[in-house]
Amino acid sequence: MNLVTGATGHIGNVLVKELVKRGEKVRVLVLPGEDLSPLKDLNIEIMEGNVLDNCCLGPAFVGVDYVFHLAGIISIMPGKDDFVHDVNVNGTINMLAAAKTAHVKRFIHTSSIHAFKRIPHGILVDENVGIDPDSAVAAYDQSKAEATLAVLEAAKNGLPAVVVCPTGVIGPYDYKGSEMGVLIQEWMMHKVNFLIEGNYDFVDVRDVVQGMILAREKGKVGQIYILSGELIRVADMWRLVKELVSWRTSSFINIPVKLAAFVAKFTQFYYKFSHSKPRFTTYSIETLHTNADISNQKARSALGYHPRSLRDSLTDTVSWWKQEVPNLLKKNRR
Repeated sequence: MNLVTGATGHIGNVLVKELVKRGEKVRVLVLPGEDLSPLKDLNIEIMEGNVLDNCCLGPAFVGVDYVFHLAGIISIMPGKDDFVHDVNVNGTINMLAAAKTAHVKRFIHTSSIHAFKRIPHGILVDENVGIDPDSAVAAYDQSKAEATLAVLEAAKNGLPAVVVCPTGVIGPYDYKGSEMGVLIQEWMMHKVNFLIEGNYDFVDVRDVVQGMILAREKGKVGQIYILSGELIRVADMWRLVKELVSWRTSSFINIPVKLAAFVAKFTQFYYKFSHSKPRFTTYSIETLHTNADISNQKARSALGYHPRSLRDSLTDTVSWWKQEVPNLLKKNRR
C-alpha cells in the first residue's frame, strides 16, 4: 500500500495516476472538503486528514508500506510566513514520526531545489551543495531546507527515507494551475506578453514522478536526488510555446530586471492584502537570475533517471491545455 499526501497537487495527481496504472494500491490523505477532481475516476482509497493533526495520521498509516510525502505550501512571496513553515516543516516532522511508528519500508520526501544554498554562477549545482536552513530569501526556501534536514536526521535514526528535489515543474494535468501553468496558458493566447529576462531549469511532472518511484525502488537511505530537466531562457521558452500554437506574428515586451523588481515591491503588498495568488514577486524575479546550472547526474547514474526534452514536455503541455480549456486559443484572436 502506498500513502500519498498532497495527492491533488500537480505532482501528486500524476503520481497517483502512475501508481494506479502500475496496479499498485494507493491511499491518499486529503484535507476535509478538498476538491478531488484531479483524482476523478481513480480506484484509490481516500482518507480525510491533515498533516498538522497527529490524531488522524495513525489510521492513515495502517497497512502502509511506502509513503510519498508531497503535502506542502508553495509560495513565491518573500519574507517570513508562519503558515508555510508550519505546514512544510511541522507537517513533515509529524509524518516522519507516524512513519517510524508504522515501520514503513520507504519514506520518499519531495523537497525542492530551493532547499539548497544559492551559489554563484559558474559553479555546478548538485547534491554536494549544502542545504540552507538559514536562507533569508523566502519562507518557502527556508521551510523546504528545514524539512529536508528533518528527513535526513530521521534517516540517520533508522527511518528508510530518501529525498528528491525537483526544479521548476511543468507539464500536463496541472488542474489547479501552477504559476508556470497559468503563464503558459497566457503565452498560448494571441496577444502581446510581458516577459522578464532570465532563465531557469524546468522539468516535466511525469519525469519527476518517475524519479520518485525510482527513488523508492533504488534510492539509498539518507540520500538526496536532484530531479532537474533543462535550462532555458524565458524568452526562448515563450518562443517555443508560440511555435507550438502556430502564433508566428506574436511579440513580447521585455521588462528590464530593475524595473520589474521595483514594481514587484508594490505588487507584493497587493497580493498580501487582497489574498490573491501572486503572479510575480521580488522572489520570483531573483530566482530567474540565480545560478540554475543544475546537475541531475546523480539521479541518472544511481536511479536510471532520464528526463525528456523540454520541447516534448511543452508539446504535451500545450495539447493538454487545449483539451482542458477548449476556448483558450480563441481568446484574444485577431
